[in-house]
Amino acid sequence: MRTAAAAGNRFCTRGCAAGSWPEMAAGAGESLGLPVVDLASSDLGATAKSVRKACVEYGFFYVVNHGAEGLVEKVFAESSKFFEQQLGEKMALLRNRNYLGYTPRGADNLDASSKFTGDLNENFCIGPIRKEENFPCWKETLKLYHETALATGKRILSLIALSLNLDAEFFDCPVAFLRLLHYPGEANESDDGNYGASAHSDYGILTLLATDGTPGLQICREKDRCPQIWEDVHHIEGALIVNIGDLLQRWTNCVFRSTLHRVVAVGKERYSVAFFLHTNPDLVVQCLESCCSEACPPRGDQIYFV
Repeated sequence: MRTAAAAGNRFCTRGCAAGSWPEMAAGAGESLGLPVVDLASSDLGATAKSVRKACVEYGFFYVVNHGAEGLVEKVFAESSKFFEQQLGEKMALLRNRNYLGYTPRGADNLDASSKFTGDLNENFCIGPIRKEENFPCWKETLKLYHETALATGKRILSLIALSLNLDAEFFDCPVAFLRLLHYPGEANESDDGNYGASAHSDYGILTLLATDGTPGLQICREKDRCPQIWEDVHHIEGALIVNIGDLLQRWTNCVFRSTLHRVVAVGKERYSVAFFLHTNPDLVVQCLESCCSEACPPRGDQIYFV
């Protein structure tokens, strides 16, 4: 594992009341060195150990040699083509009740305590490759990236399983969603202080993120601290950013972190591609035996992922 100079869900909250966040420290993010995991390493034991350390200490890390290096720029090109369309053309693909499709700027607010009505991004979410969800923008490039990212995610989950003393195939996450995100550079005066994506944690198992190099992504490792300290996640060429979701945090009895993160507006256009992995809807999630003991009992009841 190398280091690059560069919050979990409310089930594990011990500070602020549900539905509220502490006051956020203003200004630029602090410096941050996230671990870099090489997926081409032949030493699975050492790599799994590195992944575990990253999940425990940060909830975020980079992966290199992930297999999608040649696809990322092509995906950004397709994303740019889609978002450059007239609003009416995009609205024709407005998201459905499953949140698949186009979401216009300002329609989402990831932080319920925010004074703003919506975040400063527009996005397009593509679900599992099924006939009824075959949107016109399901380009061959996006299909290939979806397949490649899914394979990469499974490799990472295999390492996570090994780090928890589980069988390498323990985590079965057949459901995956691809979200193209566009953060326009311009902002109205009324948007002053608003975020590209307000503070939130991801609710699933694992997220893989590709960015175009434009800054803005920040994480807060101690969400109960007042004021919160936000740290910049810097871009590493050729690397994907990986973060743990709420469900995996709960599965591991809060041993792994589902870290609070946000995207600050930097006055520059920004593109990213998020890939979310989820479990089967009928899976029962309960605390892993390797993550609990008499001294550290399970913190919650078993749940169904829906």
